[in-house]
Amino acid sequence: MVQNETGLPGEADEVEWMSTEAAARRLGVNPRTIYSFIDRGDLKAYRFGRVIRLKSDDVAAFEAACQIQPGTLGHLIQE
Repeated sequence: MVQNETGLPGEADEVEWMSTEAAARRLGVNPRTIYSFIDRGDLKAYRFGRVIRLKSDDVAAFEAACQIQPGTLGHLIQE
């Protein structure tokens, strides 16, 4: 078992939790879009009672996975 900075058993690093509203602000989308990403399984989320939280590392990984690769937008370009 790993000890945290308090010396108690637990995770070595603290988890940084985000609200759905904070995740929406970070990604520049509406909170409803965040719920859609969660519902489709694209974005991990956790329910604590009535509260939904996301790990900031999961939001960062989702953000990185959404990066557009060069040469993939040809269908949007009208010539």
